[in-house]
Amino acid sequence: MSNVKCVRVCYTFAMLQTVIFIGRSGSGKGVQSGLLQEFLKKEDSETPILYIETGEHFRRHIKDSGYTWDLARRVNETGGRQPDFLAVWVWTHLFVEKMRGGEHLVFDGTPRSLGEAKMLSTALPFYERKDPVVVFLNVSREWAEERLRGRGRPDDTNPEVVNRRLSWYEKDVVPAVEYYRENPAYLFLEINGEQTPAAVFDDIVKQLRK
Repeated sequence: MSNVKCVRVCYTFAMLQTVIFIGRSGSGKGVQSGLLQEFLKKEDSETPILYIETGEHFRRHIKDSGYTWDLARRVNETGGRQPDFLAVWVWTHLFVEKMRGGEHLVFDGTPRSLGEAKMLSTALPFYERKDPVVVFLNVSREWAEERLRGRGRPDDTNPEVVNRRLSWYEKDVVPAVEYYRENPAYLFLEINGEQTPAAVFDDIVKQLRK
């Protein structure tokens, strides 16, 4: 193993990883969590990865029929934030069904509120997750709006819906960010998200190697 590779692996990938990506809609959480998974597979191909992205699960479930998902669909269509109990149900359900022990754990866009962050903080010690990392992708509202318009997803095309989604970030997500920033149980990394995806990921790796 080269010295460069050893430095990269010794801290960040010599143990199971628990990484939480948090930030505005459009900040690049999905891209960066994808890059991290690719990197983990290259550096540690024998360890499985459990990827938890609640937004995709919500989009899948709201296509189902039923009273709960009819209500959740209405929330989604208006750009609201799904209630904490549903978000927690999604990832706790995945924990119970998918966790085997011995996997890397990557969260994309969860949690989205202080209450959900505190609930997640009760789950990680239960599963004996050590040294969890929070990656806060810090971007301006203007940057996020431009990114959302450019990615072409159906729920990003209505300006009013996008505006509501970006508005609840300040009220709901920011308290979760600050909770992680001040919590010594987490390694908190604040990353400038207003760069190319490659530059953002390079900054993430550099901060993990410190």
